[in-house]
Amino acid sequence: MRELTYSEALREALREEMLRDSRVILMGEDIGVYGGAYKVTQGLLEEFGPERVRDTPISESAIVGSAIGAALMGLRPVAEIMYMDFMTICSDQLVTQAAKMRFMSGGKLSVPMVVRTQYSLGRVHGSQHSQFFPVWFLNVPGLKVVLPSTPSDAKGLLKAAIRDEDPVLFVETGLLYRMKGPVPEGEHFVPLGKAEVKRRGNSLTVVAFSRAVHEALAAAQKLEEEGIEAEVIDPRSLRPLDLAAILDSVRRTGVLIIAEDDVKTGGIGAEIAASVMEEAFDYLDAPILRVASPDMPVPFSPSLEREYMPNSDKIVQAARKLLK
Repeated sequence: MRELTYSEALREALREEMLRDSRVILMGEDIGVYGGAYKVTQGLLEEFGPERVRDTPISESAIVGSAIGAALMGLRPVAEIMYMDFMTICSDQLVTQAAKMRFMSGGKLSVPMVVRTQYSLGRVHGSQHSQFFPVWFLNVPGLKVVLPSTPSDAKGLLKAAIRDEDPVLFVETGLLYRMKGPVPEGEHFVPLGKAEVKRRGNSLTVVAFSRAVHEALAAAQKLEEEGIEAEVIDPRSLRPLDLAAILDSVRRTGVLIIAEDDVKTGGIGAEIAASVMEEAFDYLDAPILRVASPDMPVPFSPSLEREYMPNSDKIVQAARKLLK
């Protein structure tokens, strides 16, 4: 099977959907002439023109607000917010408006739009350009949250998000843009809300999101040398969450570790741990452990940032603690 980078897979998804449906438009800062800050949209302006690939002012609230209006009028916009940190600026539009439209209209209105963004943890971009907080949006009914970890998932999930009838927050990982992986030829579609078991195992379950999936797989490789078979599950979307897949694994292994790039307090792991405790408490043989970022802003120093980030060694240590 051919290999694409994460960014190439995203670009292919956008291009294929724009060819398939003339209602799909792109908007964001520097996505046209410059080809996007991370070159995901490179070449699309030349192919589809400025009506469908729109460079916008530096205003996140205007970008998302315009996308909402376009979606309500029949288009299927894909808006780009350059850093996830800047989602705070357009949260009113996304949280208070887009996510509520279907409910407040009694199902008469839908907002089929995607907001693409990325987090730059691990790229030495400092506290204000490295935050990862998709869990904030888990608390917003009506909004879907997607977290691809591989080029294949990036393409398949983005196509699913564009075709969805509700607003989708699509969170990419800056560190993964150049990572290569197999991507099927032709139509490739990954449904939202369906987890994937990235590695099978019977000793313990590791649930990981986004960049942490690769750390979990590296940890599983190290644990295998000790006779420990870790099962790695990538939910791929936070809302809808495939809790059934997680519960099925935990009921077999009896041990759960959750690996996440967000801070530990109030993070993804807290929600999953609570759900597992409610649904599968009697199957647990040990406490649930979370391997997460510490409760502090992201350091700018490269060495401190590396220490701040969850990694495979920290997951291995958690596994040894639970299985000792």
